[in-house]
Amino acid sequence: MRFGVHVDIGDGYEKAVEYAQRVGCTALQIFSSNPRSYHAVKYDRSKLERFRDLRRAADLDACAIHTSYLINLASDDPRISGGSLRLLEHDLEFAAAGEIRYVNTHLGSYGKRDRSEGFAAVVTALERALEKIQPGVELVLENSAGAGQLCGGTIEELGALLKAIDHPQLGVCIDTAHSWAAGYAIDSAAGVETFFDLIDQHLTLERVRLFHFNDTKIPLGGHRDRHWHIGDGLIGENGFRALLAHKGLSGKTAILETPGEEADDVRNLQFIHALAGRSHV
Repeated sequence: MRFGVHVDIGDGYEKAVEYAQRVGCTALQIFSSNPRSYHAVKYDRSKLERFRDLRRAADLDACAIHTSYLINLASDDPRISGGSLRLLEHDLEFAAAGEIRYVNTHLGSYGKRDRSEGFAAVVTALERALEKIQPGVELVLENSAGAGQLCGGTIEELGALLKAIDHPQLGVCIDTAHSWAAGYAIDSAAGVETFFDLIDQHLTLERVRLFHFNDTKIPLGGHRDRHWHIGDGLIGENGFRALLAHKGLSGKTAILETPGEEADDVRNLQFIHALAGRSHV
């Protein structure tokens, strides 16, 4: 497996790559623009090509873009759903320009609309986004914590989206903290095996392209999105050891989105490398 953290590109791509190397990454995740804005920053293709070259020289591929937190493809407000689609299309173009493999997105909330109607709207939006996707880029849908009317809170719903669209460049990102909050008990070997049986049934592991490894202190089934340090939450060391021991994760990429500063990134990466049975460099 490859492991990385979310890296700030505000000080430039070279600084981002230097940081990722310094803390021990073999992959990384970025935002293309301000994640709390509907304004997508125009990208400089030459700088993105430089970013590609820097990543490859540092052995830091795969790379992922996390889309804006404001994206809501399930909204019944055309201004929100339309703006969300434009943001998603921008990040897919950005990824192609920089040869970034994954564009990871949340799907949003159905709000007060009927779930079947909202589901159909999400399918339509994703189909439109995928019409222009370039070779080498994969769009991955992140599971939610399942609160209220959030879309994508169950493995079954994510599987239904893949079945409805059936595009080879569409996959899933499994966030461990969100999975726990949605009610999947992945704190033991038995729980992890049950979880992956469900994934095999509704998604297949081939369609799980990316993982977010995050612990959490939210109670099982608490439906809240709160991340914590690896091994210090309720998923715990046993849960992550069981996840890493599962054969289905071989060759996958996991991004840690744990809180804190540089020392915390180093500590979390060291811990996950140790659990994976590899020495940390």
